[in-house]
Amino acid sequence: MNPHKHVPLDFKRMPPAEQLSASREFLGRMASRRSVRFFSSEPFSFELIENAIRCASLAPSGANQQPWTFVVVKDPEIKRKIREAAEAEERESYEHRMPADWLEALAPLGTDWHKEFLETAPYLIVVFRIDFGLTQTAEGEMKTKHYYVQESVGIATGFLLAALHMSGLATLTHTPSPMGFLSSILNRPKNERPFVLIPVGLPAPDATVPAITKKSIAEVMEVR
Repeated sequence: MNPHKHVPLDFKRMPPAEQLSASREFLGRMASRRSVRFFSSEPFSFELIENAIRCASLAPSGANQQPWTFVVVKDPEIKRKIREAAEAEERESYEHRMPADWLEALAPLGTDWHKEFLETAPYLIVVFRIDFGLTQTAEGEMKTKHYYVQESVGIATGFLLAALHMSGLATLTHTPSPMGFLSSILNRPKNERPFVLIPVGLPAPDATVPAITKKSIAEVMEVR
């Protein structure tokens, strides 16, 4: 296989003061991001969704295989089906699957199996991981091994959440377990697996969030 041709790096060097200003501005914006469970049904420009997914698709990935698909759901009937399936799994989890310590950890956040936001939010973005390439040849199906899929899709999802927040939109990372119903409802190929479900929209006027705190920099960073 021929190696990729190298081209000059497109990189803008910033003066130190400009670097710090950009860094502090981004930190300040991201510090206001919260997981939202109360959405408005108010519409907004679809370009915000498209641009955020473009941003996510720029994330680095193992061997540049870009093992992700972003399925955007806006159809009310499909959102209803997703909500019903998610609530069925979540109810089973809350009532039978989750051990006591997990329920105890969730209790302060006030979550339960009801997931109204899956219908209220104008859009749902379902991120799928592509576990292996799959192409049809004259001899039949041909699989291509993918590398660092979990890590790659996780980074892309981080890009996506940041881009949506910077666009003035609210999000929630929802991971009902198991999530196989998403593959069925959205008719995804067998080499894709659901990774995370992200409702996207503007927060409801009376939206609230738990009063939580984040770990300090001293708790999360070590310099040697």
